[in-house]
Amino acid sequence: MPKGSNAPVPTTALRVELGWRSGPGVPDADASALLLVGGKVRSDADFVFYNQSEHTSGAVRYEGKQNAGGRVTDSLLVDLARVEPAIETVILAASADGGSFGQVPDLYIEVKDAAQGTVVARFDSTGATVETAFVLGEFYRRQGAWKFRAVGQGYGSGLGGLATDYGITVDEPQQTAPAPTPSVAPPVPAMPPVPPPVPQASPVSLSKVTLTKASPSVSLTKQGGTSGAMRVNLNWQVRKQFSGWASKLGRPVAMHNDLDLDLCALYELADGRKGVIQSLGNAYGALHQPPYIHLDGDDRTGAVASGENLTINLDHKQAFRRILIFVTIYEGARSFADLHATVTLTPQHGAPVDFSLDECTVPSTVCALALITNTGDDLIVQREARYLVPDRGVSPQRTVDYAYGWGMNWTPGRK
Repeated sequence: MPKGSNAPVPTTALRVELGWRSGPGVPDADASALLLVGGKVRSDADFVFYNQSEHTSGAVRYEGKQNAGGRVTDSLLVDLARVEPAIETVILAASADGGSFGQVPDLYIEVKDAAQGTVVARFDSTGATVETAFVLGEFYRRQGAWKFRAVGQGYGSGLGGLATDYGITVDEPQQTAPAPTPSVAPPVPAMPPVPPPVPQASPVSLSKVTLTKASPSVSLTKQGGTSGAMRVNLNWQVRKQFSGWASKLGRPVAMHNDLDLDLCALYELADGRKGVIQSLGNAYGALHQPPYIHLDGDDRTGAVASGENLTINLDHKQAFRRILIFVTIYEGARSFADLHATVTLTPQHGAPVDFSLDECTVPSTVCALALITNTGDDLIVQREARYLVPDRGVSPQRTVDYAYGWGMNWTPGRK
């Protein structure tokens, strides 16, 4: 589509993909959406992005990044049938993290039917220079129907400037004013007491941490994320029809619709107790008593829903020695090949931490995702992203135990 043109779109669930070509010196980019009435948001809740991943109406959800073959995509799921009647426009934006869009090659936005995968509209953005944010497109109502418009409006003030223009209150670092020089002032008459200020909603924080091979770890303590509940989310997409190895010869096997990935955690407490959190054997854990880790449930859909989630109670951080987050394939595939996953750790306080998994090139059924270590005065998150290949007759759980020296005894289990 050329800039400024429009096209009708169905009022079904649509997947909006922001995509570009990765490479050395290419900054990261993030997709976001703003739901507008009269050109402005009604409140900060009408902003959907990596730190606020779902609109209260359920009409827009941030799905996260996938990286495959040198191409990166960041996705939003938009269900136009669920957009509230008052909303007139859904803005679809992109922001650069660590550079400008002049350094981002082959930037595009693509709208697909989420169920069928067919392309409904596509706009390739060209000619960017110093812009750090773009409104690439928008959905808008016209005579009871929805249309998509290719916009291509650039901003030099990043995501914060773009969001502020549409009425979002952004939490940004404030400059500290210099202390005034002491002086003797004449007495002034007493003033009546000032009434307390009216409570205001907390501003939106745009902070985040992305772990990479070059920068694989982060201190939760320095990020202010050492209390409250920390949510760990695993989300995935299947890129191809075939995946896995039927044998060491590398023959592909069909990927079944009942693909089931299990998010799990090995834990070691400060008092020496060890265990596993997993849906296998209904070992869901507990949030308010040892081990202070709880698996929310067993999701068999991945990118179609909210993925797999577990919660860690950081109010009891002194009880932890180390926690290893890992994922296994329970059924539906024989390898992680073509399963492109994103891991996000969202502390109740502090910036979220995310990373993507590299492509799997070995017949692996278990992947170590992240290791959280209590050093005594700090909590460190280490990106592992390590695919492991179990020996014949050895379970994925036992394989990850051996790799990290957990030293537990294992027995067969079932869901």
